[in-house]
Amino acid sequence: MAMNQPKRILIVDDEEQNRELLQTILKELGYKFETASDGIEALAKMKMDIDLVLLDVMMPGMDGYEVARRIRSEKETVDTPIIMVTSLASREDRLRALESGANDFIAKPVDLTEVKVRTASLLKLKEAQDAMKQNQKELEEMIAKRTATLRKALDDMTNAQRKAYEAHVDTINRLALASEYRDEDTAAHINRISDYCGIIGRGLNLPPGEVEVLQIVSPMHDVGKIGIPDEILLKPAKLTKEEFEIIKKHTTIGATILDGSSSKLLNAGEVIAMSHHERWDGNGYPKGLAKENIPLLGRICAVADSFDALTTKRTYKEAFSTQKAFKIIREEKGFHFDPGIIEVFFDNQKKVIETKARYLDRR
Repeated sequence: MAMNQPKRILIVDDEEQNRELLQTILKELGYKFETASDGIEALAKMKMDIDLVLLDVMMPGMDGYEVARRIRSEKETVDTPIIMVTSLASREDRLRALESGANDFIAKPVDLTEVKVRTASLLKLKEAQDAMKQNQKELEEMIAKRTATLRKALDDMTNAQRKAYEAHVDTINRLALASEYRDEDTAAHINRISDYCGIIGRGLNLPPGEVEVLQIVSPMHDVGKIGIPDEILLKPAKLTKEEFEIIKKHTTIGATILDGSSSKLLNAGEVIAMSHHERWDGNGYPKGLAKENIPLLGRICAVADSFDALTTKRTYKEAFSTQKAFKIIREEKGFHFDPGIIEVFFDNQKKVIETKARYLDRR
């Protein structure tokens, strides 16, 4: 009910004479009113946007105490002021009325001044409560609207970032494909490298985010081969010492291609491109790093790349059997490869074999 409209008061009394007396008083005070002759009618009329209840205590059937309790039990009327109109004056009766939910009392016979003072006080309190509820409702609606707007903005931002990330990963994949384009087994090779690295990364208990980065960037390990001449890269025979020195430059060429990016993926790719041919014993290239001085990503990729090279056909050799490849890898433990990574690799031997078979089926 609007604040500037006359307040609506419900008169509840089983005696018509008492109801008429209260009606006369309320008219004089400028209030609107509804009447009820028993508790059942009173509870029904509480749906009529009542601002205050003048409630008789001694009624047949449902007495005033029970009516008050039921008014208080409903969410819509829990705060509606209740004034008990009663001839009962004992302390126990008044305590019972308060426990039932009454806010105040008016003694019978009813006096105009007393009705005026007590109703005005409680109606003012009710008006303040209603204003507070309205403000709370408006605040909640505003918060809900702003939250919905913010959520949409965050969803849009998340989708945009996701698309940008997916585009970034797609670009990396295409860069890896470009580096292997002269190999007829291009896509399968980089996918196998990615999966082998993922198996090792999970076996090392790396965080999921680091495993994801490893799998995304490991296919870029040979991106520097873009700068190696075809006559050397595709030579169907053993390379000369001079040719092998040129091949070795694909590590530094790849690192140069990926250098200086603000992308953590390309930064990780740079690390792998530069370090995946380093050896645990320090006899690798291009820097001759040894043991833990070799970045972990490079040590992981070295095992994955070597296993894939051994088990696939190259221009200069036929593919070795899986078992022979495993034997060669194990023999290089502590020489070419990190012993801890080799242990993880063999602990996951079944997954490695399944991955290799899966890509053979696809081809």
